[in-house]
Amino acid sequence: MSGLVLKLRPAERVLINGVVIENGDRRSRLNILTPNANILRLRDAIHPSEASTPVTRVCYLAQLILAGEADEEKGRAQLLDGLGQLAFVFNDGSAHDILMEATAHAKASMIYQCLRALKSLRTIEVTLFAKSDVGRVPQPTDA
Repeated sequence: MSGLVLKLRPAERVLINGVVIENGDRRSRLNILTPNANILRLRDAIHPSEASTPVTRVCYLAQLILAGEADEEKGRAQLLDGLGQLAFVFNDGSAHDILMEATAHAKASMIYQCLRALKSLRTIEVTLFAKSDVGRVPQPTDA
């Protein structure tokens, strides 16, 4: 296995096994050779208040595992449960394929790769919510 390759922007921060690392003033590339290292790009981190949709809640759970803030075994079980629930919504097309990829990564304890796949699913979720007018307050003229 060749490991994970991280391409970092200048001054970008990444959390690796609980240690925050900041890149210098140039772009750089890190090859992570240790299998199952816990890695989280801080630019991708989700604040708890932002975990307000089904996909972002699952992403936040993956983030907690990567940050070492959740028990890895219990967190992975919860992550797989959340992914299973998402399968009821994303049951066909490219969203389903992305979800299956994320699930395969979670089953293999490859949480960073799972989170990367879920990032694509977040974009699809935003589009779905925009199309459905979720949260729209009915206006008196709607009656």
